[in-house]
Amino acid sequence: MKTKEFFGKIFSPFLLGNLLAMVVVIVLLCLGVKYGLAWYTHHDEGIKVPKVEGMIYNNALLLLEENGLNIMVTDSGFNKRLPANCILAQSPGEGTMVKEGHMIYVTVNSPSSPSFAIPDVIDNSSYREAEAKLTALGFKLLPPKVVMGEKDWVYGILSRGRRVSTGDMVSIDSPLTLMIGSGMYDQGDEELDYVEPEYRRMLGEDVDEFEEVTEP
Repeated sequence: MKTKEFFGKIFSPFLLGNLLAMVVVIVLLCLGVKYGLAWYTHHDEGIKVPKVEGMIYNNALLLLEENGLNIMVTDSGFNKRLPANCILAQSPGEGTMVKEGHMIYVTVNSPSSPSFAIPDVIDNSSYREAEAKLTALGFKLLPPKVVMGEKDWVYGILSRGRRVSTGDMVSIDSPLTLMIGSGMYDQGDEELDYVEPEYRRMLGEDVDEFEEVTEP
């Protein structure tokens, strides 16, 4: 086959027509997918999420329903400077474009401060360990009260002057006072040594057979 005949067959009108048709079909398919998906998903059509943070829940509910959106409470918090049932946070945030019927998740303000159980720190941990556990729960700690005992060991917890125990539910608004050891002990806690009565008689002392005396 001559070169001229070879190129003549490659660039024949029939082959070029088929190639052009294939290109047109591919372009139409791409355009169809692009605009078809945009039409199906209502692309660039949406609702701008209004700001409900700071609003009372019932008012936020009405506002979102007017805009074709739904609301769901997923968590609660406590801020004593805000009224009860006030929206503390929302997701998605203000200004986000969403589809009609989209769910807006909110955190509402609790009407009272939360309470937590006192963890097992009494007579079971040092001052630093107890401090870390209690502050992690949100409790405020007052300066500790020093008592006789092993240094920095936690012997008790006071809440508003009342002694609390492990597992007691206490509001985080109630400050706690840890009772920790000073490293000193009462004299009555010192060890007693037993001195043989026979030896004391030899010294001319009158002793009780059952008397315990401290080491001089």
